[in-house]
Amino acid sequence: MIGPVLTGRRLLFVTGKGGVGKTTVAAGLALMLAEQGKTVLACEIDAKGDLSAAYEIPPVGFDPVKVTSSLSVMAMDTEASLREYLRLNLKIPIMGRIGPLAAAFDFVATAAPGVREILTVGKICWEVRERHYDVVVVDAPASGHIISQLAAPDAIAELVRIGPIRNQSQWMAEILNNPQATGVVVATTAEEMPIAETIELTQRLEQETSVEVAGIVVNRVLPERFGPREAAAFAALNSDTHRAWIDEHLPEGAPAVLEATRLATQLRRHRSRHLDVLRREMDPSVPLYYLPELFTRAEGLRMTRQVATHLAEELG
Repeated sequence: MIGPVLTGRRLLFVTGKGGVGKTTVAAGLALMLAEQGKTVLACEIDAKGDLSAAYEIPPVGFDPVKVTSSLSVMAMDTEASLREYLRLNLKIPIMGRIGPLAAAFDFVATAAPGVREILTVGKICWEVRERHYDVVVVDAPASGHIISQLAAPDAIAELVRIGPIRNQSQWMAEILNNPQATGVVVATTAEEMPIAETIELTQRLEQETSVEVAGIVVNRVLPERFGPREAAAFAALNSDTHRAWIDEHLPEGAPAVLEATRLATQLRRHRSRHLDVLRREMDPSVPLYYLPELFTRAEGLRMTRQVATHLAEELG
Protein backbone atom coordinates (compact mmCIF):
# COMPACT_ATOMS: atom_id res chain seq x y z
CA MET A 1 0.00 0.00 0.00
CA ILE A 2 1.49 3.29 -1.07
CA GLY A 3 0.97 6.12 1.38
CA PRO A 4 0.52 9.79 0.49
CA VAL A 5 3.43 11.97 -0.56
CA LEU A 6 5.51 13.65 2.14
CA THR A 7 3.05 16.48 2.64
CA GLY A 8 0.21 14.07 3.50
CA ARG A 9 1.75 12.34 6.51
CA ARG A 10 1.63 13.38 10.15
CA LEU A 11 4.95 11.86 11.27
CA LEU A 12 8.18 11.85 9.26
CA PHE A 13 11.49 10.41 10.42
CA VAL A 14 14.48 11.80 8.50
CA THR A 15 17.57 9.62 8.61
CA GLY A 16 20.65 8.87 6.53
CA LYS A 17 24.36 8.22 6.67
CA GLY A 18 26.38 10.77 8.62
CA GLY A 19 27.61 13.66 6.53
CA VAL A 20 24.91 13.63 3.84
CA GLY A 21 23.00 16.62 5.22
CA LYS A 22 20.33 14.73 7.18
CA THR A 23 19.67 17.57 9.60
CA THR A 24 19.58 20.13 6.79
CA VAL A 25 16.97 18.05 4.99
CA ALA A 26 14.91 17.63 8.18
CA ALA A 27 15.05 21.36 8.93
CA GLY A 28 14.15 22.29 5.36
CA LEU A 29 11.29 19.79 5.25
CA ALA A 30 9.82 21.09 8.51
CA LEU A 31 10.10 24.70 7.33
CA MET A 32 8.51 23.85 3.97
CA LEU A 33 5.54 22.19 5.66
CA ALA A 34 5.14 25.16 8.04
CA GLU A 35 5.20 27.58 5.11
CA GLN A 36 2.43 25.52 3.51
CA GLY A 37 0.19 26.37 6.45
CA LYS A 38 0.70 23.36 8.70
CA THR A 39 1.64 23.51 12.37
CA VAL A 40 4.90 21.61 12.64
CA LEU A 41 7.07 20.24 15.45
CA ALA A 42 10.68 19.58 14.47
CA CYS A 43 12.28 17.18 16.95
CA GLU A 44 15.99 16.46 17.30
CA ILE A 45 16.83 13.04 18.71
CA ASP A 46 20.56 13.21 19.44
CA ALA A 47 20.40 16.72 20.97
CA LYS A 48 23.60 17.93 19.31
CA GLY A 49 22.05 21.33 18.64
CA ASP A 50 22.37 21.02 14.85
CA LEU A 51 18.64 21.41 14.28
CA SER A 52 18.37 24.61 16.28
CA ALA A 53 21.48 25.89 14.48
CA ALA A 54 19.68 25.33 11.18
CA TYR A 55 17.10 27.87 12.35
CA GLU A 56 19.67 30.16 13.99
CA ILE A 57 18.14 29.85 17.44
CA PRO A 58 19.86 28.91 20.74
CA PRO A 59 19.99 25.19 21.63
CA VAL A 60 16.58 23.90 22.66
CA GLY A 61 15.47 21.37 25.25
CA PHE A 62 12.53 19.07 25.89
CA ASP A 63 10.03 21.94 25.93
CA PRO A 64 9.22 23.08 22.36
CA VAL A 65 10.40 26.53 21.32
CA LYS A 66 8.66 28.47 18.58
CA VAL A 67 10.72 29.45 15.52
CA THR A 68 7.73 30.90 13.70
CA SER A 69 4.03 31.02 14.50
CA SER A 70 3.60 27.57 12.93
CA LEU A 71 6.99 25.91 13.53
CA SER A 72 8.34 24.72 16.88
CA VAL A 73 11.59 22.90 17.73
CA MET A 74 12.50 20.57 20.59
CA ALA A 75 15.27 18.13 21.54
CA MET A 76 14.61 14.72 23.09
CA ASP A 77 15.65 14.07 26.68
CA THR A 78 15.16 10.52 27.96
CA GLU A 79 14.80 11.48 31.62
CA ALA A 80 12.32 14.25 30.82
CA SER A 81 10.39 11.82 28.63
CA LEU A 82 10.27 9.28 31.49
CA ARG A 83 9.04 11.99 33.87
CA GLU A 84 6.31 12.98 31.41
CA TYR A 85 5.31 9.35 30.87
CA LEU A 86 4.94 8.76 34.61
CA ARG A 87 2.94 11.94 35.04
CA LEU A 88 0.58 11.42 32.10
CA ASN A 89 0.08 7.66 32.12
CA LEU A 90 0.64 6.57 35.72
CA LYS A 91 -0.51 9.84 37.32
CA ILE A 92 2.71 10.08 39.35
CA PRO A 93 3.70 13.72 39.93
CA ILE A 94 7.51 14.08 39.99
CA MET A 95 9.31 17.27 40.82
CA GLY A 96 12.95 17.87 39.93
CA ARG A 97 15.34 15.08 38.98
CA ILE A 98 14.08 11.54 39.36
CA GLY A 99 17.39 10.26 40.73
CA PRO A 100 17.13 6.61 41.89
CA LEU A 101 14.26 5.98 39.49
CA ALA A 102 16.44 7.13 36.59
CA ALA A 103 19.22 4.83 37.75
CA ALA A 104 16.79 1.93 37.92
CA PHE A 105 15.52 2.81 34.47
CA ASP A 106 19.07 2.81 33.09
CA PHE A 107 19.61 -0.65 34.57
CA VAL A 108 16.41 -2.01 33.03
CA ALA A 109 17.04 -0.28 29.71
CA THR A 110 20.45 -1.91 29.46
CA ALA A 111 18.99 -5.38 30.05
CA ALA A 112 15.76 -5.18 28.03
CA PRO A 113 15.75 -4.33 24.31
CA GLY A 114 13.51 -1.48 23.28
CA VAL A 115 12.95 0.11 26.69
CA ARG A 116 15.05 3.22 26.12
CA GLU A 117 13.84 3.58 22.54
CA ILE A 118 10.19 3.31 23.58
CA LEU A 119 10.47 6.52 25.59
CA THR A 120 11.94 8.40 22.65
CA VAL A 121 9.54 7.16 20.02
CA GLY A 122 6.70 7.20 22.56
CA LYS A 123 7.00 10.93 23.14
CA ILE A 124 6.97 11.53 19.39
CA CYS A 125 3.97 9.27 18.83
CA TRP A 126 2.16 10.90 21.74
CA GLU A 127 2.48 14.31 20.09
CA VAL A 128 1.01 12.80 16.93
CA ARG A 129 -1.83 11.07 18.76
CA GLU A 130 -2.77 14.16 20.74
CA ARG A 131 -2.71 16.24 17.53
CA HIS A 132 -0.79 19.09 19.11
CA TYR A 133 0.71 19.64 15.64
CA ASP A 134 -0.34 18.81 12.12
CA VAL A 135 3.05 17.23 11.40
CA VAL A 136 6.00 16.04 13.48
CA VAL A 137 9.34 15.96 11.62
CA VAL A 138 12.04 13.99 13.43
CA ASP A 139 15.74 14.57 12.87
CA ALA A 140 16.35 10.91 13.62
CA PRO A 141 19.61 9.09 14.40
CA ALA A 142 21.90 8.07 11.56
CA SER A 143 20.77 5.08 9.55
CA GLY A 144 22.58 2.57 11.76
CA HIS A 145 20.34 3.33 14.77
CA ILE A 146 16.92 4.18 13.38
CA ILE A 147 15.79 0.55 13.03
CA SER A 148 15.84 -0.14 16.79
CA GLN A 149 13.73 2.94 17.51
CA LEU A 150 11.09 2.16 14.92
CA ALA A 151 10.92 -1.48 15.99
CA ALA A 152 10.75 -0.68 19.73
CA PRO A 153 6.94 -0.85 20.19
CA ASP A 154 6.78 -4.27 18.54
CA ALA A 155 9.77 -5.44 20.61
CA ILE A 156 8.08 -4.34 23.84
CA ALA A 157 4.84 -6.03 22.79
CA GLU A 158 6.75 -9.29 22.44
CA LEU A 159 8.15 -8.95 25.97
CA VAL A 160 5.01 -7.71 27.75
CA ARG A 161 1.80 -9.57 27.08
CA ILE A 162 -0.67 -7.66 29.29
CA GLY A 163 -1.01 -4.42 31.18
CA PRO A 164 -0.62 -0.70 30.51
CA ILE A 165 2.86 -0.97 28.99
CA ARG A 166 1.58 -3.36 26.34
CA ASN A 167 -1.36 -1.05 25.67
CA GLN A 168 1.03 1.87 25.26
CA SER A 169 3.20 -0.04 22.81
CA GLN A 170 0.17 -1.09 20.79
CA TRP A 171 -1.09 2.40 20.03
CA MET A 172 2.45 3.53 19.23
CA ALA A 173 2.79 0.65 16.78
CA GLU A 174 -0.54 1.55 15.20
CA ILE A 175 0.76 5.05 14.46
CA LEU A 176 4.17 3.92 13.23
CA ASN A 177 2.83 1.10 11.08
CA ASN A 178 0.16 3.23 9.38
CA PRO A 179 1.56 4.33 5.98
CA GLN A 180 -1.05 7.05 5.76
CA ALA A 181 0.33 8.63 8.93
CA THR A 182 4.03 7.76 9.21
CA GLY A 183 6.99 7.48 6.89
CA VAL A 184 10.77 7.47 6.80
CA VAL A 185 12.63 9.95 4.63
CA VAL A 186 16.15 8.79 3.78
CA ALA A 187 18.66 11.51 2.98
CA THR A 188 21.63 10.55 0.84
CA THR A 189 24.14 11.89 -1.65
CA ALA A 190 25.14 10.57 -5.07
CA GLU A 191 28.26 8.84 -3.76
CA GLU A 192 29.14 5.17 -3.46
CA MET A 193 28.93 4.62 0.32
CA PRO A 194 25.81 6.75 1.02
CA ILE A 195 23.97 5.09 -1.88
CA ALA A 196 24.96 1.60 -0.71
CA GLU A 197 23.86 2.41 2.84
CA THR A 198 20.57 3.85 1.59
CA ILE A 199 19.78 0.68 -0.33
CA GLU A 200 20.66 -1.46 2.70
CA LEU A 201 18.59 0.71 5.05
CA THR A 202 15.46 0.56 2.90
CA GLN A 203 15.79 -3.21 2.74
CA ARG A 204 16.14 -3.44 6.53
CA LEU A 205 13.17 -1.15 7.07
CA GLU A 206 11.05 -3.47 4.95
CA GLN A 207 12.34 -6.63 6.63
CA GLU A 208 12.59 -5.54 10.28
CA THR A 209 9.86 -2.90 10.68
CA SER A 210 6.43 -2.10 9.32
CA VAL A 211 7.24 1.58 8.74
CA GLU A 212 7.07 2.69 5.13
CA VAL A 213 9.78 4.62 3.27
CA ALA A 214 8.07 7.86 2.28
CA GLY A 215 10.82 8.99 -0.04
CA ILE A 216 14.53 9.38 -0.65
CA VAL A 217 16.06 12.85 -0.83
CA VAL A 218 19.27 12.94 -2.83
CA ASN A 219 21.20 15.93 -1.54
CA ARG A 220 23.94 17.98 -3.27
CA VAL A 221 23.10 16.94 -6.81
CA LEU A 222 25.43 18.66 -9.27
CA PRO A 223 23.74 20.51 -12.14
CA GLU A 224 24.47 19.56 -15.73
CA ARG A 225 26.30 22.68 -16.86
CA PHE A 226 27.67 21.26 -20.10
CA GLY A 227 26.35 18.78 -22.62
CA PRO A 228 28.48 16.16 -24.42
CA ARG A 229 29.43 18.54 -27.23
CA GLU A 230 30.59 21.27 -24.86
CA ALA A 231 32.49 18.76 -22.74
CA ALA A 232 34.27 17.41 -25.82
CA ALA A 233 35.19 20.95 -26.91
CA PHE A 234 36.60 21.79 -23.48
CA ALA A 235 38.59 18.55 -23.46
CA ALA A 236 40.07 19.37 -26.87
CA LEU A 237 41.01 22.89 -25.80
CA ASN A 238 42.60 21.53 -22.65
CA SER A 239 44.84 19.11 -24.59
CA ASP A 240 48.54 19.61 -25.20
CA THR A 241 47.78 20.36 -28.86
CA HIS A 242 46.07 23.65 -28.02
CA ARG A 243 47.96 24.54 -24.84
CA ALA A 244 50.43 26.90 -26.51
CA TRP A 245 47.68 28.77 -28.37
CA ILE A 246 45.63 29.14 -25.16
CA ASP A 247 48.61 30.45 -23.23
CA GLU A 248 49.25 33.03 -25.96
CA HIS A 249 45.74 34.24 -26.78
CA LEU A 250 43.59 33.73 -23.67
CA PRO A 251 43.78 35.35 -20.21
CA GLU A 252 46.18 33.93 -17.67
CA GLY A 253 43.56 31.95 -15.74
CA ALA A 254 42.03 30.23 -18.79
CA PRO A 255 43.81 26.85 -18.33
CA ALA A 256 42.55 26.64 -14.74
CA VAL A 257 38.98 27.36 -15.90
CA LEU A 258 39.19 24.66 -18.54
CA GLU A 259 40.53 22.18 -15.98
CA ALA A 260 37.68 23.09 -13.63
CA THR A 261 35.11 22.41 -16.33
CA ARG A 262 36.70 19.03 -16.97
CA LEU A 263 36.63 18.10 -13.30
CA ALA A 264 33.04 19.31 -12.87
CA THR A 265 31.87 17.27 -15.85
CA GLN A 266 33.79 14.21 -14.68
CA LEU A 267 32.41 14.46 -11.13
CA ARG A 268 28.85 14.83 -12.31
CA ARG A 269 29.14 11.80 -14.60
CA HIS A 270 30.67 9.82 -11.74
CA ARG A 271 27.81 10.72 -9.41
CA SER A 272 25.24 10.04 -12.11
CA ARG A 273 26.42 6.43 -12.23
CA HIS A 274 25.74 6.08 -8.49
CA LEU A 275 22.27 7.56 -9.01
CA ASP A 276 21.66 4.96 -11.72
CA VAL A 277 22.47 2.27 -9.14
CA LEU A 278 20.00 3.80 -6.68
CA ARG A 279 17.22 3.97 -9.28
CA ARG A 280 17.89 0.40 -10.37
CA GLU A 281 17.95 -1.10 -6.87
CA MET A 282 15.09 0.83 -5.30
CA ASP A 283 11.45 -0.18 -5.40
CA PRO A 284 9.98 2.03 -8.16
CA SER A 285 7.11 2.96 -5.84
CA VAL A 286 9.52 4.90 -3.58
CA PRO A 287 9.75 8.49 -4.82
CA LEU A 288 13.13 10.15 -5.30
CA TYR A 289 13.59 13.88 -4.70
CA TYR A 290 16.67 15.86 -5.71
CA LEU A 291 18.26 18.81 -3.96
CA PRO A 292 20.93 20.72 -5.88
CA GLU A 293 24.41 21.44 -4.63
CA LEU A 294 24.18 24.88 -3.02
CA PHE A 295 27.34 26.66 -4.07
CA THR A 296 27.39 28.95 -1.07
CA ARG A 297 29.16 29.24 2.24
CA ALA A 298 25.96 30.35 3.89
CA GLU A 299 24.61 28.13 6.65
CA GLY A 300 21.82 28.44 9.16
CA LEU A 301 18.42 29.82 8.28
CA ARG A 302 19.40 31.05 4.82
CA MET A 303 20.42 27.57 3.71
CA THR A 304 17.39 26.03 5.41
CA ARG A 305 15.10 28.34 3.45
CA GLN A 306 16.83 27.39 0.19
CA VAL A 307 16.37 23.70 0.97
CA ALA A 308 12.70 24.29 1.82
CA THR A 309 12.20 26.10 -1.50
CA HIS A 310 13.81 23.33 -3.54
CA LEU A 311 11.82 20.64 -1.70
CA ALA A 312 8.60 22.50 -2.42
CA GLU A 313 9.54 22.60 -6.11
CA GLU A 314 10.35 18.87 -6.12
CA LEU A 315 7.06 17.99 -4.48
CA GLY A 316 5.20 20.16 -6.99
